[in-house]
Amino acid sequence: MQSEVVIIGAGPAGLTAGYLLSKENRSVTILEADPVYVGGIAKTATYKGYCFDIGGHRFFSKAQEVEALWTEILPHGMLERPRSSRIFYRKQFFSYPLKAFEALRKLGLVESCRCVLSYAKARLIPIKQPVSFADWVTNHFGERLFSIFFKTYTEKVWGMSCNAISADWAAQRIKGLSLSSAVVSALIPKRWSRRNSKETIKTLIDTFRYPRKGPGMLWEACAEKIKQQGGKVLLGSEVYRCEYNADENKWHVHYRDNAGNSAKVIASHVISSAPLRDLVTQYLSPSLSSGALSAANELKYRDFLIVVLILKDRQQFTDNWIYVHDSQVDVARIQNFKSWSPDMVPEKDMCCYGMEYFCFDGDNVWTSSDDALIQKAKREIVQLGLATLDDIVDGCVVRQTKAYPVYDNYYQTHVEVIRRELDEKFPSLHLIGRNGMHKYNNQDHSMMTAMLTVKNILAGQRRFDTWCVNQDAEYIESGTAGEKDLAYGLRSVPERLS
Repeated sequence: MQSEVVIIGAGPAGLTAGYLLSKENRSVTILEADPVYVGGIAKTATYKGYCFDIGGHRFFSKAQEVEALWTEILPHGMLERPRSSRIFYRKQFFSYPLKAFEALRKLGLVESCRCVLSYAKARLIPIKQPVSFADWVTNHFGERLFSIFFKTYTEKVWGMSCNAISADWAAQRIKGLSLSSAVVSALIPKRWSRRNSKETIKTLIDTFRYPRKGPGMLWEACAEKIKQQGGKVLLGSEVYRCEYNADENKWHVHYRDNAGNSAKVIASHVISSAPLRDLVTQYLSPSLSSGALSAANELKYRDFLIVVLILKDRQQFTDNWIYVHDSQVDVARIQNFKSWSPDMVPEKDMCCYGMEYFCFDGDNVWTSSDDALIQKAKREIVQLGLATLDDIVDGCVVRQTKAYPVYDNYYQTHVEVIRRELDEKFPSLHLIGRNGMHKYNNQDHSMMTAMLTVKNILAGQRRFDTWCVNQDAEYIESGTAGEKDLAYGLRSVPERLS
């Protein structure tokens, strides 16, 4: 089979690239290993009529071109939903982002004094060169609030000490937020602050859009539009080798279908959202140098599973999700899918909670049976006081491998080694998305990397450096300013400077 572009992975990045290319009448084939769902980690799984999101996905972006594309793909069916997430600590709910006065009041006089003094110390004597997650958050909130409201949850998510997690992750995921900015947000009327603020901190948004039946509703619509525009979306197609012929500047992408049969696509370009480690160590031919292979093998991923509990609705909490800061239970976050969209729960007197567990493929949590995990989730939600056993009527388990690229203290060095060699050896290979670039980003960021990649392919040259898309899905210029791009409001730049 021949195709101008092969895209590995039908997540937000891969589908965005496929949609935009097929819209321009380019021949596109998307290979997705999942035999049932598109959307990657942004898929919507179903169980007995109940719909649930794998990890929670708010549809909000500061990039208008991303917002416009969501509307174009799904013109009907997007709801405006209130943003609500809180921290659950010592059987109390704390607003997140933290509201200083509420937090100090609920913590009590003695603990509050410790937190204030700790914050004052952090502002007066900050860590000058924050290297770790612990350093970064301590500088912004103080050591005491870090230990109460960040440490336990973060170490559950990553399975490692906060001192071993790069400060990049905190700067990316909590960008622009400090205790002082949270206080200002709580005190200043929202209308006034929006009129006078140059930017919106993503962590402080009040509302967001959300597809009525979950994010998968949008990505399924996108896949259908790609097919209508002449593209191919092949589910159950697992790539196992990508051979590049430099003389012909052609790719031979080999995959296995649902029945185990081998097939291949010959293409001029490969767009990959596959995990970078897998691409480099398993798929690429010719292989990279021993140094690049070694760097790829050092890249780490955190896996994830969600235990979905269906239970009688007692209105225990109405948040989209809550962060569980309790070291006595393993659950890290609890989704309330009815709060995301009432249409995701088919029975009005029922609710659907997602108990999220972060793990490594092969550890005790990952290898537990579904029944054992459901029983564990039941015990823990009862222990937290958020349900009774009599209220829980059913449950199921969904596993997601390589959900989160790990930001350890060395990941940047490893990724840079790989990038340099890929740029040199494979000019028609394009990396996009969270796993494809080993960047912990949101779906709008992933979409932007795909948008820029499509523009590069259509232009026949790498006008845009996709690595300069930041966490707000904005494009940060790298090098000398170029002409303004009218379609996306972006700026063209020369090749990435090494």
